[in-house]
Amino acid sequence: MTASSQGYADGLAAGGLRFQHCADCDKAVFYPRVLCPHCGSESYEWQVSSGLGAVCATTVLHKRGSDPYNVALTGLDEGFRMMSRVEGVAAEDVAWAPR
Repeated sequence: MTASSQGYADGLAAGGLRFQHCADCDKAVFYPRVLCPHCGSESYEWQVSSGLGAVCATTVLHKRGSDPYNVALTGLDEGFRMMSRVEGVAAEDVAWAPR
C-alpha cells in the first residue's frame, strides 16, 4: 500500500468510497495519485463520494458456468469516472443514463 492510496483503503474498510480532491484546482481525482493530473499539485484532501452518478457505458460478461454480470463505466456526481458493477439489476437491463 502506498501513502497516496492509504486514504482510499481506509474508506473502503469503513464502507465508503473516498476520492482525492485537489485543494489548488478544486477538481476531483480518482484513482489515488501523488500529484494532481490536472494541475500538478500535491495538495489533496480526502472526501467521501455520495455513490450517485450515471452509467456512461456498459457491457455484459458471460462466463461459462456462472450468471452474466455487468461492468459499467460510471460518471460519479463528484466529477470523476470509475469502473464498477451495478448491483440489484439484471446485467442485461443496465443501460446508459445521461444526466
